[in-house]
Amino acid sequence: MINVVGLGYIGLPTALMLASHGNEVVGTDYNEKIVNSLNNGEVTFEEDGLEELFAEAIKSGITFKNEYISTDKYIITVPTPYIESTKKVDASYIEAAVKSILAVCKKGTMLVVESTVSPGTIDNYIRPIIEASDFVMGEDIHLVHAPERILPGNMIYELKHNSRTIGADNLEIGEKLKIVYQSFCESEIVVTDIRTAEMTKVIENTYRDINIAFANELTKIAREADLDVYEIIRIANKHPRVNILNPGPGVGGHCISVDPWFLVGDYPGLTNLILTARHTNDSMPEYVLERISSIMKEKGMTDFSRVGLYGITYKQDVDDVRESPTLQLLEKMEEHLAPGLKVYDPMVNKPLVENQYLDFDEFLNDIDFVVVMVSHSHIKENEKKLAGKVILDTQKALNNSEVYYL
Repeated sequence: MINVVGLGYIGLPTALMLASHGNEVVGTDYNEKIVNSLNNGEVTFEEDGLEELFAEAIKSGITFKNEYISTDKYIITVPTPYIESTKKVDASYIEAAVKSILAVCKKGTMLVVESTVSPGTIDNYIRPIIEASDFVMGEDIHLVHAPERILPGNMIYELKHNSRTIGADNLEIGEKLKIVYQSFCESEIVVTDIRTAEMTKVIENTYRDINIAFANELTKIAREADLDVYEIIRIANKHPRVNILNPGPGVGGHCISVDPWFLVGDYPGLTNLILTARHTNDSMPEYVLERISSIMKEKGMTDFSRVGLYGITYKQDVDDVRESPTLQLLEKMEEHLAPGLKVYDPMVNKPLVENQYLDFDEFLNDIDFVVVMVSHSHIKENEKKLAGKVILDTQKALNNSEVYYL
């Protein structure tokens, strides 16, 4: 039996995928609301294909509890934020999970950490907990790191088709876990050591962060030079070895906006490029504010209360708002004691921020200037409703030639 610990954006799909492919699974989360919802047959967030997968897993016998169970296989998928003051990983959630597991687990347990961590986290934080217990490392407890590698909005497909990395002290244990993941993963699964697996996951997201930062810096240069950044990128990308991304209003989510800080925190003297990329991407919400102010002056507009932000989530067609550029922008406004902007997002159906609308038409009726922060399919399908509005499209989501861009 496998006990999946943490039933959030990673843990729940993983538990459901394991269960629907023949594994006996119990999902555990301390959040009673999450467990109660799942036991009532309700998934806790929106994701394409998740409800169908949930139904399959229920038929296969998956159960959900607030308590850890006694077994010999655990997969930990709890949050791993960074500590604001040091930028180092906050391993407290994993530490707490490990301590709870050690209180109930069987000898010979395979303890798998899927949560993304900085290189050395398992050695520095997790291994000492086990060594201080009555269990013998490598005999009673086998440590493994198998970092997730999926994208919200496409989780179910990527769980099946993305390659995986398994880091283990004992490669034989790694191969045994590989068989478990092969029950649903159809791609290559690489077995290596723990520290290599830790580093691999962090640099994957750091690489993406740097690429996004280049595009965002390029858009600022193009704006200063009065050039079309999208035309520049389109032409440059015709080179066979160039693939520049499109700029955007910032970087959100729990991976790209967080993981690079782990390296900055652990290697402050060696991460100049990574640190610069983080600062560049973190500067984009404020840059969007500057563009709003500039366009308002050009249009002779003075009333910020008639400006609306479309999109609260960190990416299109998901309901995940973690580290959202829109939320970062609203925080910047609060810092400057500026009046709040109106906000709407079709994927967020509960009040989350001030001046948030739950009806799109009401939102449009109360604004003259719409800022497209997220390229949801909804805005593309309803583009005609924006007629007559001043539009800043930070995602180049619309076909309207009259819009402003970053």
